[in-house]
Amino acid sequence: MEPLTIAIIMVIVLLILIFARMPIALAMGMVGAVGYMVLASPYALMAYFNTAWVDKFMSYELAIVPLFILMGHLATRSGISASIFAASNAWIGHLRGGLAMASVAGCAMFGSISGSSLATASTMARVALPEMRKNGYSGALASGSLAAGGTLGILIPPSVVLIIYALLTEQNIVKLFLAATIPGILAVIGFFIAIAIYVRLFPNEGPTHAPADMKTRFKALRDIWHVVAIFVVVLGGIYGGFFTPAEGASVGVVLMLVAGLFTGGLTPKTILDCLIDTAGSTAMIFAIVYGADIFNVALALSRMPSDVAAFFSAADVAPIVVLLGIIAFYLVMGCLMDSLSMILLTVPVFFPTIMALDFGLMPEQQAMWFGIISLVVVEMGLITPPVGMNLFVISSMAKDIPTSQIFRGTTPFIIAEFFRIAILVSFPVLSYWLVDIVAN
Repeated sequence: MEPLTIAIIMVIVLLILIFARMPIALAMGMVGAVGYMVLASPYALMAYFNTAWVDKFMSYELAIVPLFILMGHLATRSGISASIFAASNAWIGHLRGGLAMASVAGCAMFGSISGSSLATASTMARVALPEMRKNGYSGALASGSLAAGGTLGILIPPSVVLIIYALLTEQNIVKLFLAATIPGILAVIGFFIAIAIYVRLFPNEGPTHAPADMKTRFKALRDIWHVVAIFVVVLGGIYGGFFTPAEGASVGVVLMLVAGLFTGGLTPKTILDCLIDTAGSTAMIFAIVYGADIFNVALALSRMPSDVAAFFSAADVAPIVVLLGIIAFYLVMGCLMDSLSMILLTVPVFFPTIMALDFGLMPEQQAMWFGIISLVVVEMGLITPPVGMNLFVISSMAKDIPTSQIFRGTTPFIIAEFFRIAILVSFPVLSYWLVDIVAN
């Protein structure tokens, strides 16, 4: 049997197992191991297992993942989400739809510390959802804004998924963090515009309330000074070259621990809970990474990624058509798979394909551009029915809001995301302009 045929069968079997709800790490590992044996030999697979664990998990860069996860858990347990939302609410909450905008702004600030979409959505929902419901916001707008705002954790640095993309494609993590900054700001602006249009069309769903006085506003800002300081020190230190991303993550953990103890949000018990949660989250991510590694090595043996890249490079098809096809694939699969699994599964095939095409960009610029577009599209999957993870997180916390209303509430934000994708595809410079400015 031809190696390419074997690779196609592997992909089909993997998708069947995923749709059958088999854990993604186990599905990729099993299919990859069988494919490896067929393409090479059982002895070659055993030799691979003998060294792969060390080669994969002794990576210095991979240490960033558990550190940023721990930083996110400490932030969640320390209770800073309430202060972040209070500050956002004090400045823009009085506008029509302002509480929804404050929720999005709060998610952006919290996401800049946690790096996780699910943690951002669930943490901010605890403080923002009751406030919006108390002020007469509809279930659709309240849940939709929190589900959409939660997706900002996947793109705004530090992002765990962005780190994994950097490791898969051997790109500079610091430059990718910089590249994600402008698209992240565009997301916040787009969500604000979506809320403003929505409440103009349905004014009763996002009513106004009395504005806070200036004293209250500045007090709210003082309550989040430590959040701003941690963000500036960690990312400023990384961007400025004062320490590596791994060192920056370590500094962030220490600063968040000190801030949590100082404010009284952290106790020995909650710190222990954070460590346990971090161990569980890291184990899950590393299991998926290892399963994906087995599967991708088997695909590499079949030469499928290079064959696909060579096919599109030689075909008489405009590069933008190939990119739009990949985006369409991501949009469909994003309805069915989680973001990390989709990146691990598809990037080893799609990345060589994109890099083989001529978009008129430098290789590094093209790699950053494709990475940002991939993450933005994957981000949409978190709020796209039927398997958008953020939808289920919000649904589990908003028992009084029907699932149909939650789905309806995300519609304006999905439309805003389509516009953002169109802008990023049309203007690649937005994904690397900041990197060029800092580098020069």
